[in-house]
Amino acid sequence: MKISTKGRYGLTIMMALAKNKGRGPLSLKAIAQEHNLSEHYLEQLIAPLRNAGLVNSVRGAYGGYVLSKMPSSITAADVIRVLEGPIQPVEVMEDDDPAKRELWVKIRDAVRDVLQGTTLDDLIHYDSEPQVQDPDMFYI
Repeated sequence: MKISTKGRYGLTIMMALAKNKGRGPLSLKAIAQEHNLSEHYLEQLIAPLRNAGLVNSVRGAYGGYVLSKMPSSITAADVIRVLEGPIQPVEVMEDDDPAKRELWVKIRDAVRDVLQGTTLDDLIHYDSEPQVQDPDMFYI
């Protein structure tokens, strides 16, 4: 499964809104400027996210968008499904060998589990520092 720019930029929007949670609405212009993206393209992506109930729009001079739920309750799968469609890296064909069908199902389930197990909260609090094992600790 290849995530297109729709999915990638959609996650960018959602992460920006998650980081801004509790501070009021955030404009697409601000997100576009911060991430060097096309505001027009982000406008095309926000509509399906709003229609799916993931974001709410706020009108007015200081309007913009806010998450409709807490960042911990919105998963990467929620965003990807809205913008990319069903999570299905390989189409399972009935005439495939049973072993291959099982492999395709395992791949689909693994991708789905990773996306469903990753929330916006996880993404905005990602620690890029590698976890170093204590040299004095012995693990069995």
